[in-house]
Amino acid sequence: MSEHKLQVEAINRGTVIDHIPKGNGIKIVHRIQKLSPHVRLTVGLNLPSKDMGQKDLVKVDDWLFSEQQAYELALFAPDATINVIDNYEVVNKYKMSLPDTLEGVVPCPNSNCISHNEPVQSRFKVFPRGEHVSLQCHYCERTFNDSLFT
Repeated sequence: MSEHKLQVEAINRGTVIDHIPKGNGIKIVHRIQKLSPHVRLTVGLNLPSKDMGQKDLVKVDDWLFSEQQAYELALFAPDATINVIDNYEVVNKYKMSLPDTLEGVVPCPNSNCISHNEPVQSRFKVFPRGEHVSLQCHYCERTFNDSLFT
C-alpha cells in the first residue's frame, strides 16, 4: 500500500487561514490581493476536513493581518482559524470574529445610497446568518447578504 501525501511549502513567516468554508477561499484570495497585490499566496480548495467535510485554506507569506483586515476577511469566513507563523512555527492561533459594525471596508451595493455621493465612509451593522453574513447600511438602511461583497 503506497502512501499519498500532498506537499505544500511551509512558510517561514506569515499567516495561515484555515477552516474557510468550501468555496469562500477564492473570495479571501481576492480580498487579500486588493489589500496587498504583490503578496505571495498558497491556496488549497476543497480540502478534506473532519469537521466541515471540505474546507479551503490560504497561506499568506510574510504578511500579518491588522485587526481591520481580519474583520474584512471574516465577512467570508467568520469561523475560520488564523495561525500566525514565525520561523516555521505557529506562535499564535485564534478564531476570526465578526465585528458589530464595519466602517470603510466595503462600499454599499445600493448605487443610490448617499455614501456614494457624500464624503462619508461606508458603515454597516453586521448580522451573522449561519455560515453567511448580512450587512445593513447605516445610510440607506438596506440589508445585503455576503454574496454581494466579493
